[in-house]
Amino acid sequence: MQINCGPYSFDLTTTDPAVIHNAKLIYGDAPATNSVTDFTIALQPGSWLRRKIKPQVSFRCDQHAPFKPLPLSQAYALLEWGMNWCIAAHEYSRFLLHAAVLVKNDQAIICPALPGSGKSTLSAYLGLSGWSVYSDEMAIIDIDSQQVLPLFRPVCLKNNSISLLRSWHPSAIVTPVCRDTQKGDVAHVKVLNWQHYQQLKPVPITALVFPKYQADAALTIYQLDQLDAFGQLSRNAFNYNVLGETAFDIVADIVQRAGLYQVEYSELTELASFFDELVQP
Repeated sequence: MQINCGPYSFDLTTTDPAVIHNAKLIYGDAPATNSVTDFTIALQPGSWLRRKIKPQVSFRCDQHAPFKPLPLSQAYALLEWGMNWCIAAHEYSRFLLHAAVLVKNDQAIICPALPGSGKSTLSAYLGLSGWSVYSDEMAIIDIDSQQVLPLFRPVCLKNNSISLLRSWHPSAIVTPVCRDTQKGDVAHVKVLNWQHYQQLKPVPITALVFPKYQADAALTIYQLDQLDAFGQLSRNAFNYNVLGETAFDIVADIVQRAGLYQVEYSELTELASFFDELVQP
């Protein structure tokens, strides 16, 4: 089975019908690529005994198995995490940040954040409310233009965010929940169809926003200085050490040109209004 994510494509081998169903649910409207795929991956069952007692599944990319086997019920989550690993571990021609990328009016807001900051919930909320989600996990930045490229990938929701998303958008395309993973309960929501994705193009970075969810907190916006933003951004890069001086120059240019903010919030509607202000034409 081929999975087309736009800049990257995967040749997946699996016999798990649930994984095949979920992959078609999320990626099925994308056409097959006419070129050789970028990554050959597989979800492999455990030993014969393991197939009978507490079945497990392993992710492989060529000869590499970067993760420990997981319960078979978590196979689709493992697939998505494995695809993230493939890109992060092998992409050296572009600059990669662990961040959400939200785009409106041909302007990108980059949201680097630690787990628990709410960036995926924010991405899903905005992605189904008029914004384009270029990624909720990985900002892919062209080295020469320093513009952000779109990815055809879902948003990974966790725990309470899954039921919240379903209450906001009952018709949203969401995979079945993988229970009790290392990140809790997870599900993936489709925020782009292929027709929409084809209309997207690389866009410049207008702002860096470091979000932090705090229950019952009023929206509080802090202006960051360039030195602080530089440190936080470089720590969130996947391939900073590999690209070296090139990565340093990219981060320095971004923090000099973009608006720099740290935000505490509890209400997504308030944060969305602030984001709208940042990308006014």
